[in-house]
Amino acid sequence: MTAEPGSAIRMRAAVLGSPIAHSLSPTLHRAASAALGLAGFEYGRFEVAEEALPAFLAAHPEHVGFSLTMPLKHALLRLAAEHDWEIDPEAARTGAGNTLVRHADGTRRVLNTDVAGIVRALSDAGVAPAAPGTRTAAVLGGGATAASATAALAELGVADIAFAVRSAARAADVLALADSLGMGARTIALDAWEPGATDLAVSTLPAGALAGVPVTWPESFDRPAALLDVAYARAEPDLLSAFAARGGTAVPGTRMLVHQAAEQFRVFAAAVGVELGDRHRRIVDAMLAALPEAPAAR
Repeated sequence: MTAEPGSAIRMRAAVLGSPIAHSLSPTLHRAASAALGLAGFEYGRFEVAEEALPAFLAAHPEHVGFSLTMPLKHALLRLAAEHDWEIDPEAARTGAGNTLVRHADGTRRVLNTDVAGIVRALSDAGVAPAAPGTRTAAVLGGGATAASATAALAELGVADIAFAVRSAARAADVLALADSLGMGARTIALDAWEPGATDLAVSTLPAGALAGVPVTWPESFDRPAALLDVAYARAEPDLLSAFAARGGTAVPGTRMLVHQAAEQFRVFAAAVGVELGDRHRRIVDAMLAALPEAPAAR
């Protein structure tokens, strides 16, 4: 039987990672539950190191789901493979999982909601999906979030992608992923990135990581361009402000954070029989309204 929002059905979830003290996930998930009147929803946070993840999960069987941030995204995939848990296509494709859902029938499912979060954040900013092979992109960084960005950019019609990295060796996995998705891909030095030279750009670098890296900014962009900076803390150099000042579409990382959290909330609710139907926009709006003015990194 499907339960309705407003009921007191029990749903306990949490975010795991290290460090985790400044995570915004509890704020977002609690805002969504309050907006829907889910009185029985609880969402917490736990400091969990990579080697402690299996024991922690075993010790908390009452949780229906977990959001996982660094350094646990790859560890979750390894654990899922060991236990033959269901792995959704995006998690398998990117090699990273940020969501674990436990269903009443014993099924365990691992997802990567970061891909949907990136697609929806850019779509909300006016970057609608385009025909395959019609866009170019740059991704700053080559780690787990860069893999999610690559999968998202493929959905948005990107045919050619450049990974701006400090070390080309660290980009091997994202280069292979881009190739498997039918995208032309290459690496460039981080200081060779040219803002506005591609249709889309996604920075997966930590806040402040470009400090000391020379970036050549034009006076204005000669083509429509959008930049998503996944870092939630603002730092110098402020990529988004500089990008917007030259006529680009600047998308803050909090938009990605909200959209991936909204998808997590949906699958957690579905696991306990609460179908949210067309309430996705309501959840997103509640989460956006709950964001602090200057959020810390998740």
